[in-house]
Order: sequence, then C-alpha cells, then structure tokens
Amino acid sequence: MTPKQRVEAALLGEHPDWVPFTVYEGMLPTGEAERRMRNDGLCIVHRMGVVTAEHEEVTIERTTFKGDDRVERVRTVVRTPVGELTAVDRPADFTSWHEKRLFTSTKDYEPLYYMIQDRQYVPDYEDFLKVAARMGEDASMRTGIGYEPLQDIIYSYMGLEEFAVQWADNRDRLLRLHELLVEDRRKVYPIVAESPAWTANYGGNVVAEVVGLERFERMIVPHYEEAAEVLHAKGKFIGVHFDANTKLLAPAIARTHLDYIEAFTPHPDTDMTVADARQAWPNKALWINYPSSVHLQSISDIEDMTRQMLKQAAPGERFLIGITEDVPEDRWAGNFEAILRVCREEGQLPIRG
Repeated sequence: MTPKQRVEAALLGEHPDWVPFTVYEGMLPTGEAERRMRNDGLCIVHRMGVVTAEHEEVTIERTTFKGDDRVERVRTVVRTPVGELTAVDRPADFTSWHEKRLFTSTKDYEPLYYMIQDRQYVPDYEDFLKVAARMGEDASMRTGIGYEPLQDIIYSYMGLEEFAVQWADNRDRLLRLHELLVEDRRKVYPIVAESPAWTANYGGNVVAEVVGLERFERMIVPHYEEAAEVLHAKGKFIGVHFDANTKLLAPAIARTHLDYIEAFTPHPDTDMTVADARQAWPNKALWINYPSSVHLQSISDIEDMTRQMLKQAAPGERFLIGITEDVPEDRWAGNFEAILRVCREEGQLPIRG
C-alpha cells in the first residue's frame, strides 16, 4: 500500500497492511533521513485551507516589525466603522504566541461584532489541488474548518484570563459574540464540504479543566454535529484535535458523529491510555499524537512505548500513530525511525493484544 492508501484504509475501518505512521508537513526536515523514512512508508499529513475570508467594509492590515529584543512580530490592525482592534503575535516555528489579542476590554465588543458580521467566505481550492497533485501518494491532504465558536473566543480573541472575566461580568455580550461566530462558521461548512479535501478538522485544543463538561456538551458538541451532517452529506470525514485530558469529555465525544479523534495524546502525557480511548470510542478512528514526553527517552524506550500502544490498540483497525507536536532537533530522526520501524515490523493487522 502507498502511504496515502494506508491512512485512508485506517480511517475507513479497513485493513491497512500495517498501522500508519504520519507526521505533519512542517515537522519533517528535508534530507536523507526524511527521504529514507518516506521510502519506508511514512506518510506526510499536509494541512491546507480551502476557504478565503473577504470583507466589504472592514480592512485588515498586517505589518511585521522587531521589538526591543530584535525578535520579529506581526501587528494586525482591524479597522471597522465602529472602532479599531489591534493584535500582536510572535511567530515561533510552526505556531505563534499571542502577545496582544484583538479583545482587551468591553470597548472592543462592538468592532469585534462588526468584523465578524462583515466577513464572508469564498472557495479557494486551486492551491489545495496543486499541492495534492504534487504530493501524490506520499501525503494525506487535510483541511480545516477553524476553531469551534467558543474555542475561538477563548484562544483567538480573548485569552483564558480575559474570557473568565467576561464570562463572569459580561456574559450576555460574550454570548452575543458566540452567536455571531456560530453563524460565521455556518458559512464555512458547505464550502469545506464541496472542496476536494476528504478530511477536515474542526478546531480542537479543548481543555476540559477550562471548558467543563456542561459547556462542552451545550456550546461545542452541537456544532460538531451540525458540521458533521453537512460534511457527511458530501462523503467527507470530520475529526477534532483532542490533545489534552479527555476523560471527562469522553462519553460526550462518543455520542458525536465525528469520524476520527485526531492528535489524541495518551498517557503518560494525559489522563487516558490508548486502551482507554479504544474502549471509549470503539467506532471512531483513533489518530494519536505520540506522547511528547517520551521523545526525551532512549530509543529502546520509544520502541517499547510504540509496542505498548500497538498492543493496546489491538486488533489495530482504525488506529494511526502521528506526530503533531515539535520534537527536539537532535531527536526527531532517530525517534521517528524507531516508531516507523516498530509500526512496519510489529503493526501488521490484526495486532495481538
């Protein structure tokens, strides 16, 4: 099987020749080790958007500058007829750190409302198709819907501390923001469903200790279900990047129509093992993130952990091992080769528990 075929078979609940090993596109440095592992069956997960946002009355300006520490930052200025918003982000490899978010006080509600209501979306499929054609059977292409509305408020616009303050002091205004973001996401679902992407992630990074079970069931799960209905009608798969503690949320996740649980990070880094996850979500594909803490251990320990997870996932259908977090520069090649070697040699289906 090709790397792409192996991933597709696992997601569909079919029988790949061995449990797939995947790595995000930005976490596999080009070179001899990368070429060798790709030849041995490692699959790249290439993530690309298929939607472009446009505005009629709102302008968004981004400029790059260096602070006193000579570190590069990006300033975003949003100009609306009812006020301006400013954010500052510090790029860091494949992610970025929010140093100032768009929302900092109650005066920012009205321009934020206006920005979201003014935003429209158009399909943007051409680049996705070009990259898919170039990568061929070496990559599993994936797109995204964006954060869930509540998660967008917490992580994109406010930050955890400000969200807690607004939830306590200005809940009506915050819930109005949530309503507008719900309508905003509904514009995206059909564009993603009609796109050439077969798999789409809907947000993630849900922290149970922050969101809580009640808010998760009431303010997040319904939007998974709504998006899943739209995507399933077009034969697409939908998953969520659940990379934190999920034991509290596990029964609610089980009741959703999500097709796969992506970036699930097992014990020792969270409160569930692979065996726990397979028991909790027997009808969903489990696409794990290899636990980051183990990358600091010996190659022998990495091989043993891989074997343990394969046995816990037995008989192995709907199971994939992935890399979704950065790995120390001096460890990635040896670690990835060890994981891949165990998957190839001991991950043939059915796996014995």
